[in-house]
Amino acid sequence: MLRKRLAAVALAGALCLATTACGASSSPTANAAAGGSAPGYPVTLENCGQTTTYREPPSRVVVMNGASVAEVSSLLALGLGDRIVANGQSYGRSEVPGRAAAIKKLPTGDVTLNDAYDIPREAMLGLRPDLVLSTTSYGFDAKNGFATRDDLQAVGANAYVSPQGCDQDTSRMTIDDSYRLLRDLGKIFDVTDRAEKLIAESRERISAVSAKVKKEKAEKTPNVMVVFSNMSMGGNDFSSIAARGIWNDILAKAGGSNAFSSASATTFADLSKEKVAAERVDALVVIGYNDPNAEGYARKLLKEFPQWPAAKNKRSLVLSDSIYLGPSNDLAVEKIARMLHPDAF
Repeated sequence: MLRKRLAAVALAGALCLATTACGASSSPTANAAAGGSAPGYPVTLENCGQTTTYREPPSRVVVMNGASVAEVSSLLALGLGDRIVANGQSYGRSEVPGRAAAIKKLPTGDVTLNDAYDIPREAMLGLRPDLVLSTTSYGFDAKNGFATRDDLQAVGANAYVSPQGCDQDTSRMTIDDSYRLLRDLGKIFDVTDRAEKLIAESRERISAVSAKVKKEKAEKTPNVMVVFSNMSMGGNDFSSIAARGIWNDILAKAGGSNAFSSASATTFADLSKEKVAAERVDALVVIGYNDPNAEGYARKLLKEFPQWPAAKNKRSLVLSDSIYLGPSNDLAVEKIARMLHPDAF
């Protein structure tokens, strides 16, 4: 069932790690309580074709699962962990020291999840949120058993769908979408300065890495296979191969290219073992989504395809949250670049 849920979501779609805020108070102002707006508000945001208005910083945030950690990681990076009353997201690991532990400590709301491994409608309304975050619009679809935007609005809660999630198609996602998520959350919570600082630091680190590998990339651009470990999303042997999406932008900035970018027009490719074996794979990146032995999966793949240059050179890397939508794409760029072009560092 978990695999079915992950497939539905995937196909449909420096840092402050403390769980307490690094600044702004979460208490409503007297003006807001009287029906007005807190200082710096109202804030209006366009999201998935709807206009949402915030009259004060949200203080009861619910983060839906969505097979992601983008939203909860962004909140933590912005120092907004204390605003979360229920978090459904976890990868079980992170490239950022302390982040996985910080996520584990967050409240879950003691919610009994539905068959989609997410928060059902009645439980959501019972949490009394003032903001609900979802990776895609899937999380606000009534037919999936979730509270709709109208349901939430009726109890005074705003709903936010992360970038590229409106049509549940994440194949066009880039690093700029991670920056947009940070920027939107910065506006919603009146911490724009923090968001812009994180974005500027990330851009600077990525630019520095790209400059280092530029010469080697011009000479040779390694083909990289990006795959989720031990996950089934289709009918073939390999159905969780990343084809389109943010990882392609990350690979390009790290001096590589996706070996399977042309295998599908959607986010993931569903391929036979024979088609995977026929492709030249110079390096392997395994995404460990709640997999305690993603490294073992990487070793298994290299053993299974000894003809790959990646296998001959033992060139593989396990990542989790940094290669996905979120505040830490610069870490993925650097780690991949160091694997592909070690002489540049």
